[in-house]
Amino acid sequence: MSFEGKVVVVTGASRGIGREIALAFARKGATVACVATSEAGASGSVQAIEAEAGKAKAYACDVSDSTAVDALFNRIQADLGTPAVLVNNAGINRDTLLMRMKDDDWDRVIDVNLKGSFNCIRAVTRGMMKARYGRIVNISSVVGQTGAAGQANYAASKAGLFGLTMSVAKELGSRGITCNAVAPGFIETDMTETLPAEMRESVIKTAPAGRLGLPGDIAPAVVFLASEEAGYITGQTLTVDGGLTL
Repeated sequence: MSFEGKVVVVTGASRGIGREIALAFARKGATVACVATSEAGASGSVQAIEAEAGKAKAYACDVSDSTAVDALFNRIQADLGTPAVLVNNAGINRDTLLMRMKDDDWDRVIDVNLKGSFNCIRAVTRGMMKARYGRIVNISSVVGQTGAAGQANYAASKAGLFGLTMSVAKELGSRGITCNAVAPGFIETDMTETLPAEMRESVIKTAPAGRLGLPGDIAPAVVFLASEEAGYITGQTLTVDGGLTL
């Protein structure tokens, strides 16, 4: 699989899964637009890519702001060219029990995780349609499939991505654009560092793989779904969870 000559946009690219995805595409020859809430965060990933002789550029954007997203994709178009691949990885969590959840806790998680993905898809669609080619991969979560106590907002946002993925696949498929989702299980990132020890042990005991996942377990799945080889796969969710949800 080669991405030589292709522009790939990865949101939430400053660390964890997003940084690993950006690195994976760069290793395949892509020019990667690394998007994060701060340019400093995105620049760290760019430096990691350039250290391996890859090509990348850093961008700062709040993906929940549709005006900012439109401006972002205009900059990417001017700097790098038309994106061939969009990976919607930007996401946050504000976990708390339902009765304690404030309106802002709900709104902010939905705005970043779900609306942010919609904003980016809408912004990239025109260029992909004109090129009659595109690959969109949304990073969801197994929590969107199973639910989780204390994560009503996060689970709802990630479940919403499944519906968005299928709708985009149906709407844009005739234009040579695919849209799929990847649903990671429990992955060793900043977001899972705060998991209680008993929960970590439960995941390790329950998952047939016998361990938590790594960002490097997710990136190859994303790269595959964005590749030429996956051109007849669309509207699907690929769960990468070590068998946890079996």
